[in-house]
Amino acid sequence: MHDSISLSRRRLLMAMALSPLLAKMNTAQAAAIDPHRIVALEWLPVEFLLALGVTPYGVADIPNYNLWVREPRLPESVIDIGLRTEPNLELLTQMKPSFLVWSAGYGPSSDIMSKIAPGRGFTFSDGKKPLTMARNSLNEMAQLLNKEQAAKTHLDRFDALIDSLKPRFASRGGRPLLMVTLLDARHVLVFGKNCLFQEVLDRFGIANAWEGEMTFWGSTAIGIDRLAPFKDVDVLCFDHGNDREMRALMATPLWQAMPFVREQRFQRVPAVWFYGATLSAMHFARVLDDALGGKA
Repeated sequence: MHDSISLSRRRLLMAMALSPLLAKMNTAQAAAIDPHRIVALEWLPVEFLLALGVTPYGVADIPNYNLWVREPRLPESVIDIGLRTEPNLELLTQMKPSFLVWSAGYGPSSDIMSKIAPGRGFTFSDGKKPLTMARNSLNEMAQLLNKEQAAKTHLDRFDALIDSLKPRFASRGGRPLLMVTLLDARHVLVFGKNCLFQEVLDRFGIANAWEGEMTFWGSTAIGIDRLAPFKDVDVLCFDHGNDREMRALMATPLWQAMPFVREQRFQRVPAVWFYGATLSAMHFARVLDDALGGKA
């Protein structure tokens, strides 16, 4: 028993002795990462970098970023490094990035990317509250880059925006909100209570109308016909460069018969990235305000 206590005490003393060293090592790692040469292989860490005031050196699939994410806009200086699932490895090697960031579990393997530069994956969601996860992940990246104050400033700005918009929805009553985006002529993606936007809705006191099945990502594909039972709801449909398909759907008898269409409670709104972080949630809050703020 005495030996066990002594061993535990020695380990504690060793940990205390090493802690300043570990702090120096973390600082050294951050100092070694040139913030001007960080490449994002997926769009989630792009948001973290921009929220911290860091412009990515390169970003995967910029054309689709501009369709599906849109806000925040990427500066013209950012280099397109290919697809999110298959980045241009030859180009990346030539670019000599200081660090690579990606979404955990998505895209090329970390073993392949480690041959080009050190890096790290960030998690989108725990399957329950992705916005809370985003706040935590932002702070993790801030620690990595010695940008803790920038993270605090951004999160304070996030909370201030949400608080400022909350009174705009006070007169809506209890009408739920259904959020969708068109996939093709027969299917939409619908967003449930574990999506990125849910915590914003909670703070605004708006109920999510979707009570059906849901995936880990907070969204699920359903047939257009499954929207017919929704009556006293507001519906927002996020555009993403699909104007022709959307107009074709809206001209069909099935669509015209939808209760929310007949009651003029359907609105098309700008693209917002569903699998992003705090910047996407702020963009969503503004889009929601433009569509429903100050209305009964």
